[in-house]
Amino acid sequence: MAATELRGVVGPGPAAIAALGGGGAGPPVVGGGGGRGDAGPGSGAASGTVVAAAAGGPGPGAGGVAAAGPAPAPPTGGSGGSGAGGSGSAREGWLFKWTNYIKGYQRRWFVLSNGLLSYYRSKAEMRHTCRGTINLATANITVEDSCNFIISNGGAQTYHLKASSEVERQRWVTALELAKAKAVKMLAESDESGDEESVSQTDKTELQNTLRTLSSKVEDLSTCNDLIAKHGTALQRSLSELESLKLPAESNEKIKQVNERATLFRITSNAMINACRDFLMLAQTHSKKWQKSLQYERDQRIRLEETLEQLAKQHNHLERAFRGATVLPANTPGNCCSGKGDMSDEDDENEFFDAPEIITMPENLGHKRTGSNISGASSDISLDEQYKHQLEETKKEKRTRIPYKPNYSLNLWSIMKNCIGKELSKIPMPVNFNEPLSMLQRLTEDLEYHELLDRAAKCENSLEQLCYVAAFTVSSYSTTVFRTSKPFNPLLGETFELDRLEENGYRSLCEQVSHHPPAAAHHAESKNGWTLRQEIKITSKFRGKYLSIMPLGTIHCIFHATGHHYTWKKVTTTVHNIIVGKLWIDQSGEIDIVNHKTGDKCNLKFVPYSYFSRDVARKVTGEVTDPSGKVHFALLGTWDEKMECFKVQPVIGENGGDARQRGHEAEESRVMLWKRNPLPKNAENMYYFSELALTLNAWESGTAPTDSRLRPDQRLMENGRWDEANAEKQRLEEKQRLSRKKREAEAMKATEDGTPYDPYKALWFERKKDPVTKELTHIYRGEYWECKEKQDWSSCPDIF
Repeated sequence: MAATELRGVVGPGPAAIAALGGGGAGPPVVGGGGGRGDAGPGSGAASGTVVAAAAGGPGPGAGGVAAAGPAPAPPTGGSGGSGAGGSGSAREGWLFKWTNYIKGYQRRWFVLSNGLLSYYRSKAEMRHTCRGTINLATANITVEDSCNFIISNGGAQTYHLKASSEVERQRWVTALELAKAKAVKMLAESDESGDEESVSQTDKTELQNTLRTLSSKVEDLSTCNDLIAKHGTALQRSLSELESLKLPAESNEKIKQVNERATLFRITSNAMINACRDFLMLAQTHSKKWQKSLQYERDQRIRLEETLEQLAKQHNHLERAFRGATVLPANTPGNCCSGKGDMSDEDDENEFFDAPEIITMPENLGHKRTGSNISGASSDISLDEQYKHQLEETKKEKRTRIPYKPNYSLNLWSIMKNCIGKELSKIPMPVNFNEPLSMLQRLTEDLEYHELLDRAAKCENSLEQLCYVAAFTVSSYSTTVFRTSKPFNPLLGETFELDRLEENGYRSLCEQVSHHPPAAAHHAESKNGWTLRQEIKITSKFRGKYLSIMPLGTIHCIFHATGHHYTWKKVTTTVHNIIVGKLWIDQSGEIDIVNHKTGDKCNLKFVPYSYFSRDVARKVTGEVTDPSGKVHFALLGTWDEKMECFKVQPVIGENGGDARQRGHEAEESRVMLWKRNPLPKNAENMYYFSELALTLNAWESGTAPTDSRLRPDQRLMENGRWDEANAEKQRLEEKQRLSRKKREAEAMKATEDGTPYDPYKALWFERKKDPVTKELTHIYRGEYWECKEKQDWSSCPDIF
């Protein structure tokens, strides 16, 4: 693993193994995201004067800090920050960080550098141990009140911080915002760079060779300087002798001019040699420091790799030892606690506090994950018989099972150690991590509860309609609670159709419209009176302990009869315990659903898991408001089970004013909007697929030659032939890579020739400005279903 990648994980400078511990903040707000937080002494007055890192005045407050009980007061003496000076986006100093309800706020030394905010117990600790690092590129910065502010990256890490004064808080917030802007810009530039591999750090031998070569070259320059001085003196002596001769006046003038130029040349040469000598002295002075720093980074990298490998092996042995134990159901509170949110490794007394409490599964479960492989039970039916049965199924009779997941081993560590800090879509992953569906098919799974939109289309009241749209939005996450495997990354130009017009009244089409960054366009229309369209770009980052998946793009839902047009965006999905522990998934963030015709809004809050919260896990709350902001409906439920709503009735408050009716008083009046369908029998052996997911990859005749059902590596993987699937996957990716290089060569040639070049365009979608959101997005241009009826696929590319 390159040192540059390591720094991207553990923070700037000599940060220790923070990729394992992460370091987070337990929220002082009940129900907030985070984890156990850190704790330690760290009290006392802050030292040093406050140096302004960025100009800025006090910002508006945003309310106080609500806690279950009175939080401990911060240590006396304040939290005066010691700014780094200079650039507003680089800063270091003391801040108070919320740790837990016992120790409250504790003083920590924070360092902001290169878009990363790291913290330590003390300034001296910077040399050996980083307590936590948060990447500002994906973080949100929120000001609470005059001195408090929050930094969160969507649930995996949340820091509740307090400055010594409002001015100091504003300086930190300004510096953080500047650093975030730079980090986002750098992230965008890195995404556009393609599949370029990271440049490895120069090793110690190469550095020494470079210094020796540099010293040799400067010695050569010094020798040249002596020769120039010697020959220059001789030249000037000769010129002086010429001046003493009796020559015409014109010759004397020329000789004097040459003499002046020779003098200037010698002066310039001496200046150049002196500068080179100064550079050599500077390089020799700092060479030991460079070598020491490089060796330290190398040692840290090796220590991190060894620690991760040891943890992976220990986890593998533990699961093998307890393979016969029983796992708690996924919806029990105990299972939710098996993987904590953002845990800090700061407390020695709680060193193993975030270790997995439940790490085993029954022997008969198929989706079993160990430290070195993702395994499963084998089916009683042979693969050939299952595949034959699958091909014999008709379009009307949907299949209800797929071949069981085989028990194939995989060296997890050999892959994971090369993934830290990289974009997940740019890492060649074996099919052992996958499920036999593509991302296009996973996107189509959003339509599993399409009947919610059918019911919404029949609503006459726009606010009631918005409740059903909100329930449909939440329902799309219900399939993710057990689905920890990765879908196949679609090839550029790959499509997937789902024709349910006769059975359910809708049909859907997806197409991969971009490869870097990965983006898929989706269009579904129903004869029951609605259209759903979206373009989703997936960005994901693997950070050693967790994986954050951030969908970008807007989802549109239009109802034909009323013309109501709704838009919303997806929340962040976080996969925890990537290396050690039982995988578990959490959704966090907020969704704002807007009716652009009436102005009605629904705000949905996906509450991240918190160790301190007593709320049910995976909780979702929401409010439906009219354009004036008045709340008409309240929504309550979980994203993996159900959603309910009740009409908000104003009641007389204690002071005579109107107060909103509380939820527990309205249990009788609650309306069930959506409830999750039960999983099929033996779903644990079939990747935890739902009934719809089991049918998505079933072979169908007449589809486009680019359809995901025809993708050979995915089909081989579904039928248990994983070795062949891995070889086929490499072939397809290499073929796609060659096609991209060919397009780049054509574009370069067209630029050199000055001829127009037509860049890659999607086949069934057209990129244009959306009339509602004003965003550039891919919108379905039609003709797919007409081409299918004619079986005219001449325009389809050869991607398989």
